[in-house]
Amino acid sequence: MKKKKILKRFFFLLKRLFKKEKKVSKLKRSSKNPIIAPRPDKGWESKQTFNAASLYLENRVHFLYRAIGDQGLSVLGYASSKDGINITDRSDEAAYVFKKEEIIDAGIKFNKSINYSSGGSFGGCEDPRLIKMGNKIYMTHTTFNGWNLLRMTLTSISEEDFLNKNWDKWEDPIFISPPDEINKNWVLFPEKINGKYAILHSISPEISVEYRDSLNFDKDEYLNSHYSPTEIEEGWEGYVKGVGPPPVKTKYGWLVLYHAFDKEDQSDYKIGAMILDSSDPEKVLYRAKEPLLEPNSYFEKNGFKPGIIYSCGANVIDNKLFVYYGGADSVICVATIELDKLLNNLVEKKTKKPKFKFFKKILK
Repeated sequence: MKKKKILKRFFFLLKRLFKKEKKVSKLKRSSKNPIIAPRPDKGWESKQTFNAASLYLENRVHFLYRAIGDQGLSVLGYASSKDGINITDRSDEAAYVFKKEEIIDAGIKFNKSINYSSGGSFGGCEDPRLIKMGNKIYMTHTTFNGWNLLRMTLTSISEEDFLNKNWDKWEDPIFISPPDEINKNWVLFPEKINGKYAILHSISPEISVEYRDSLNFDKDEYLNSHYSPTEIEEGWEGYVKGVGPPPVKTKYGWLVLYHAFDKEDQSDYKIGAMILDSSDPEKVLYRAKEPLLEPNSYFEKNGFKPGIIYSCGANVIDNKLFVYYGGADSVICVATIELDKLLNNLVEKKTKKPKFKFFKKILK
């Protein structure tokens, strides 16, 4: 058995030596990072600001970001930017709040221990994702209380109310994942697929999409999902975790960014990319062989959770992809890349690899 393992490792290294694939283009960090940081004078976001959803509307990027303050409640704040980097507008109050009483009451209905902690808060809402469809803005996020509640949640608001910051107009949030389970990283596709709403709710161990005629859910109706960490053959991912921002429509298919651990280093999150088929998004067409971004800057290596980079928002502006991510669960950063450069690199035909049939026979 030991000899077989040594031969297998040798075969793997030999293939890498002869591999001539072009390395994937990387995201470039902004020199302005972090673009959003905690404000000590605002009690609701005095400790941490991270994991921002983003939407590009009316020539501005609009953010809803996770914030934790003096009371330990996780809420969502609002900010916006004309150029996608420099913040020119930011709310003095939280834009979306799951109140402490509501969280406790919801947890009582599903009285089973979950034992989930996140980001240093006792409960609230986290990791928002935003899309616009028609004249409505839809948001998915996680609701949790740390001991018996962890649910994927869906809500919406009209585009007009969103732009006018009428935050009291959010629709009543509904739970769309089953009770007594841990589900995270669910996103809506920003347009219907084959005439149906599509929810991407897992990418590991396989791509899982739920298609629905409506985003209305009856009482006690929810989506069943399954997640388990998987290792991608010949890839950098040791454990694929989940989707980052909602999928981005491109000429080659749906661009999906996601976060995962490296095989050789499971202490850090890294951001990867794949392209899914436009009409059948459960089919992976291309996958990056290397991460687009890995934590190595000061703001990614120092904070509440060193080494964690976690993206919930991405937008294309003038053919440039802006990716927004939380650094160390403490601040919000941005990195960019020319979209065509990334796509062409992902779909570039690969050179044929040596087959090494002799070694394969030995390993059988």
